[in-house]
Amino acid sequence: MNKNGRLFVISAPSGAGKTTLCEQLIKRVPGVVQSVSVTTREKRPGEKEGKDYFFVSAGVFKNRLKNNEFIEYAKVFDNYYGTPRKFVESNLNKNKDVVLTIDVQGAMQIRKNLKKGCVFIFILPPSFKHLRARLQKRKTDSNMQINQRLRAAKKELTFLKYYDYEVINDDMKTAFKQLMAIVIASRCKRY
Repeated sequence: MNKNGRLFVISAPSGAGKTTLCEQLIKRVPGVVQSVSVTTREKRPGEKEGKDYFFVSAGVFKNRLKNNEFIEYAKVFDNYYGTPRKFVESNLNKNKDVVLTIDVQGAMQIRKNLKKGCVFIFILPPSFKHLRARLQKRKTDSNMQINQRLRAAKKELTFLKYYDYEVINDDMKTAFKQLMAIVIASRCKRY
């Protein structure tokens, strides 16, 4: 019998809908918790400290990195992001499933170092045309930043082969049902 929770590593290009899908997963599936990443990027309008991210300076982040406080970290668009080790290990030991919404750099670190009990899921937009429209609709990035995100998305897709599952987010309800099915089925898998 598995005495530890599962680690669900969920990646997606910016604008693919991973945040919305994961928020629904946390609300609707008992025993699932969201890990909140630490970042050096600026807070966006509407984001809350400790709910969306823990916002810190680059110096604080690098100090925590030296103290081995992250299970993974990455530099994305000139900002650092890291997953707090203590939170993840504590919840897994309490038989809770932990969701990490991280980029492919961090996911590959997890894949290399923590293979057992990890499930890797990639959320895809239906097309790059849809992805561009979503990024424009959220109105948080300039056209230059949107183009940068689209170029990054193309690179991220080359890592798809390292993920266990892919979910195409063409319809939010359908994508959520698929994500929930993966989580529930993974709980039954023997490792």
